[in-house]
Amino acid sequence: MKKHRITALLLAAIPSALLLTGCAFGSSIDNLMTPPKLSVEQEQIYSALTDATGPSISLKYPKSGKYLSAFIVEDIDNDGGNEAIVFYERTGLTMEENTLRMNVLDQGEGKWRSVSDDPVEGAEIEKVMISQLGSNNRVNIIIGSSLINRSEKNVTIYNYVPEEGRLSPNFSSSCSFIDVTDLDSDGQNEFLLLAGSAMGAPATAEVYKLNEEGLYHKYSKRLSGNFTEFDSLRYGDIGGGRRGLYIDALSGTGAIQTDVIYMDSSGLNKVFETPEDSLVTVRPAGCSSSDIDGDGMLEIPVQINAAGYEDVSESEQMKLTNWMYISKDNRLERKYTSYYSVNEGYIFVFPQNWRNRVTVKRDAINGGELVFCTYSDGQMGRELLRIYCAEDTASREDRLSNGYMLLRTKGETSYLAYIPPYSELYDDDLSAAAGDIAVGFTFAN
Repeated sequence: MKKHRITALLLAAIPSALLLTGCAFGSSIDNLMTPPKLSVEQEQIYSALTDATGPSISLKYPKSGKYLSAFIVEDIDNDGGNEAIVFYERTGLTMEENTLRMNVLDQGEGKWRSVSDDPVEGAEIEKVMISQLGSNNRVNIIIGSSLINRSEKNVTIYNYVPEEGRLSPNFSSSCSFIDVTDLDSDGQNEFLLLAGSAMGAPATAEVYKLNEEGLYHKYSKRLSGNFTEFDSLRYGDIGGGRRGLYIDALSGTGAIQTDVIYMDSSGLNKVFETPEDSLVTVRPAGCSSSDIDGDGMLEIPVQINAAGYEDVSESEQMKLTNWMYISKDNRLERKYTSYYSVNEGYIFVFPQNWRNRVTVKRDAINGGELVFCTYSDGQMGRELLRIYCAEDTASREDRLSNGYMLLRTKGETSYLAYIPPYSELYDDDLSAAAGDIAVGFTFAN
């Protein structure tokens, strides 16, 4: 029965997180071994396309987002019928010519025909979004693209003009990340763009609303650091019932820093008003903001020295991680303390009564086990817990036979914990319980 209770606790401890992808997108779909099989409708569209362009083409596929096909079939002019947008590349052209193109096809009398054919800036389609923006009923076709090396990215917004049979561009900008979202929770979508620092220009966040006359209203905020790349972007609640975008960006070699933007009736705002306010969040790359307790509010990991390591060299220091939430007055408040092992991919959240009373050390003799100890009056005290990552079956079975319990497994790695058998003899309320250890252990995401 005890094993079943621990298993249930472990399952309950797995958090959920909302991940975003934007202009920084994944590996190429074009490199699949075999192209996807076309549906009957796609075959008809493709036949109409090659009738207009000739056969010397290859289809291009967006890298991320809702639309991952070279064929997008949607009502892009609000006339009640679907049109098709196809991305393709002309083959056999010279290097000076733009090979990436998009073709719009419409239906008439049950047949597809090409009505528009236009070049697309760049060499790859990164992301496509189709949405109304703001209070305007216009359907917007938002296309993120990139050069071959994917280091330079651009976004262009089009609307389809059926009486002219063409896509009309109405917005264009370089970008690092794009999205369509209701950031201010007013029931209408906005277009969100992040641009990294380049050529002396600061990193910025921009939000665009479209009014009834079809004009963009721009809101802009300079971000806190000279961010050139964005590591992780996630939406989550912030204090006061607001919704924000947590921006984890590269900040120096091997480090990331968090900025948080949100929107209300006053416009686009930042949690950290000055760059200096955000510096407290600088930490090693890989320590992303996460909703570690599943309450919808992301926590920002901030590293501190473990007790007893204040006066030793940096190479000898052991670190703990405080998980900070944003209060309704935009202050960072500590919610949890943990040990966060980036290299081994796990987080152990301390029981609340361990806060400021427990430190950590490595036991190099026993395979680098992590040891949690009491700490008082400048001295390490008794052991409370050991955590060990077993990379092979032999070391796992050896520790299980010596009283360790299995917390989780991931691939070939087993994560085990050991609670000293004499813990119940102490009445200082610091002794670890198996259930608390199981609930507090989770994988980083």
